[in-house]
Amino acid sequence: MAPHILILGGTTEARELAAVLTARPGVRVTTSLAGRVTRPGAVAGEVRIGGFGGVAGLADWIRQEHVDALIDATHPFARAITAHAARAAAATGVPSVVLRRPGWRPGPGDRWHPVDSLDEAAELLPSLGRRVFLTTGRMELAAFAHLTELHFVIRSVELPEPPMPPHTEVLLARGPFTVADESTLLYDHCIDVLVTKDSGGAATSAKLTAARELALPVVVVRRPPLPDGVTCVPDVAGVQRWLELYSP
Repeated sequence: MAPHILILGGTTEARELAAVLTARPGVRVTTSLAGRVTRPGAVAGEVRIGGFGGVAGLADWIRQEHVDALIDATHPFARAITAHAARAAAATGVPSVVLRRPGWRPGPGDRWHPVDSLDEAAELLPSLGRRVFLTTGRMELAAFAHLTELHFVIRSVELPEPPMPPHTEVLLARGPFTVADESTLLYDHCIDVLVTKDSGGAATSAKLTAARELALPVVVVRRPPLPDGVTCVPDVAGVQRWLELYSP
């Protein structure tokens, strides 16, 4: 029977990994997407969409589909599924690894304000500006809904879900975006503070460069910690090396 590799996540790295692994002869690759985007991009190999039903559901799926290796390539802030994946892998005895691109680091000229949560970001915002470019995701706006005196610009592939701040302008667009794109957005909308999560990677880093060039403060939400005992690699090459050691 062909070895079966389960990839969790629709990140850039997950898609790159799926393409690399499906090119291997005799390997079955399934990528599981959460289903939060109605029109996800193309993914090589088999694709399943939707949740598993918690740790027990994921463990059952791993057993039923004879998964030989589990790769968590979800977003760095997908804390729940990462915890579920670690527990399901332990319960089934399937080797697992977390693929996490490195986080961003401030450079000369950056005016970063690191915080540990969206609630902390919301608490800090009124002291930094009145027009906010909010890039923390369309499904997590409730933390800012009480900020009635601030104006928010939110960019999203799909319409955000309420509750959200009363003074919100939604821009529907799909990246990646260049530094010139981001600079134009910040200038045209008179943005005076940026809020983002430490997602890492180059695909969404242009806004940080644009904010630096415009000397804007940036509120950066730190990543949640990984579960204890998990193995973490920073890139697709790291997963390939890990598979050579732990896959059947």
